[in-house]
Amino acid sequence: MPPEYDTIPHRRFNLLTGEWVLVSPQRTRRPWQGQTEATEAPPVAAYDPTCYLCPGNERAAGARNPEYSQPFVFTNDFPALLPDLPRLPDRPGPLLQAQAEPGVCRVVCYSPRHDLSFGQMPPQQAVAVIDTWRREYVELGALPWINAVQIFENRGTAMGCSNPHPHGQIWANATVPTIPAREGERQEDFFRERGKCLLCASLAEELADPVRVVMANNHFVVLVPFWAVWPFETLLLPRRHDSRITGLGPEEKEALAEIMIRLNVCYDNLFATVFPYSMGIHQQPTDGCEHPEWHWHVHYYPPLLRSAAVRKHMVGYEMMAMPQRDLTAERCAERLRAVPVDRHFRERGEQR
Repeated sequence: MPPEYDTIPHRRFNLLTGEWVLVSPQRTRRPWQGQTEATEAPPVAAYDPTCYLCPGNERAAGARNPEYSQPFVFTNDFPALLPDLPRLPDRPGPLLQAQAEPGVCRVVCYSPRHDLSFGQMPPQQAVAVIDTWRREYVELGALPWINAVQIFENRGTAMGCSNPHPHGQIWANATVPTIPAREGERQEDFFRERGKCLLCASLAEELADPVRVVMANNHFVVLVPFWAVWPFETLLLPRRHDSRITGLGPEEKEALAEIMIRLNVCYDNLFATVFPYSMGIHQQPTDGCEHPEWHWHVHYYPPLLRSAAVRKHMVGYEMMAMPQRDLTAERCAERLRAVPVDRHFRERGEQR
């Protein structure tokens, strides 16, 4: 990258959404006197009798978890979407639109161990989680009224997670939500105009000059996107073109588990803390149609900026104009590459 990109304010274009992000590298020198976050201590016990996600415990709505030893899935006790909905009354005006949105919300407990992060799981446990995601995508996507299945995880209180037990969620919608729909449109336009996959072309360009590549194995690449908004945002891409995770072979599943574990260790070790993030898998709609333009991928959006106590706030200009960041994608990738991932910081006895 030309050195000017590290010193001059500039815009970068997001290929997947068609939006712009303002990059202001000169602002990294400003002092910070704003809000600081409380550092999260990791759970210390493998089982917590007060945790509503641990095996055998009663959940908030009264159901009791089985004594599970593998990933455990249940319908969310407080779902954002419901399967059976009445028809909404007519809209209140010609410009006001509303429609009922049926769906299904499920919770996936990754492990019976309350004290494990994804980065500390044995590889076979991570593979079991991936198999669970694949099975749920197929099962929910097979429902004739479900057209999108969103797999995601919120980790840490800074990202709204209310329970440290390792878990994620799956929301299945009757309609394709805004962000996956926008990504699908961008990929479809590129495929129609150029006859090839947008993310395959982007990945080839990134590998030709790997300044933003954080880690890779034979099947997957993790990089900081050129257009990243969050400070240490990453994009996990499969090298082989496929539209959904159901096509993963045994070796690919093991490679995906391996690189997700390494990335989680990298995040946690960066500031020696329980690193918060929102993670989501984007893949083709489940509308029964073929989508050769779709290249499935995983987004990680972590909020921490300077340390375990200082996060990025999306306010002011970001809310009123466009996203903005200070650290360039290249410098963030450089910092992530420098983080040792051979051992998790908890194993080294570190905590900030």
